[in-house]
Amino acid sequence: MLLEAGSGHTAGPLGMADIFTLLYFHIMNHDPKNPSWEDRDRIVLSNGHICPVQYATMARAGYFSVEELKTLRKFHSRLQGHPHREYLPALEISSGPLGSGLGQAVGMAIGERMDKGRNTDKYIYALLSDGEMDCGIIWESAMLAGRDKLQNLIAIIDRNGIQIDGYTWDIMPLEPLKAKWESFGWHVIEVDGHNFRALDEAIGEAQSVNDKPSVLIAHTIPGKGVHEFERDYHWHGKPPKKEEADMALRELRTLGGRVVSEHE
Repeated sequence: MLLEAGSGHTAGPLGMADIFTLLYFHIMNHDPKNPSWEDRDRIVLSNGHICPVQYATMARAGYFSVEELKTLRKFHSRLQGHPHREYLPALEISSGPLGSGLGQAVGMAIGERMDKGRNTDKYIYALLSDGEMDCGIIWESAMLAGRDKLQNLIAIIDRNGIQIDGYTWDIMPLEPLKAKWESFGWHVIEVDGHNFRALDEAIGEAQSVNDKPSVLIAHTIPGKGVHEFERDYHWHGKPPKKEEADMALRELRTLGGRVVSEHE
């Protein structure tokens, strides 16, 4: 997708592939044939620049054809460089300005409670980057969610340690991140963002909390699966060239010694 587009973000989408796979194929209640289904769970992608992984997962789940993925970032495409709900109504929000997604997710969670009562069984999953923890609006939204004890809100932070200008600990140190979220009234779980069983158990734990919102601090590897890309912040917002894409696809198609075909 990024090679076809000639632009876009590489590291974040690769690092979040496991989490998106788990959500769309195991955790969420949703219907690709009826995206506006009233009883669906919702994904709110705040760090919209990693949308290639959401588009790829949605295509595999049946929301649209895999072939359409090649239109990423093209004029008139439904798959814009940041999610655009008017172009692709199956998305829950349009996103781009970092920090705004959590506030929108909080609003949805409050709305669900108003519609269904306190014990709603529909979940709002807010996906956030660690870099956008620099934005004050994140903490305003976190404060409101904690005050209102929004147990139907589960945030997942992509704690990959990079942002466009460098490593998070150099630009704006975030630790103690867990204690900060706890101080805002959230139930906090730290988890390996590439361990399906641990992620499944963590989300199950979050769903069982009935007196506060929950946040998963998911420790991920940016550029996961491609050795040359992993943990290198320069790949945050850089697409691969042809030879780099060929190398990366060869590496990604070889999983644990098993060669995966282009059609899998």
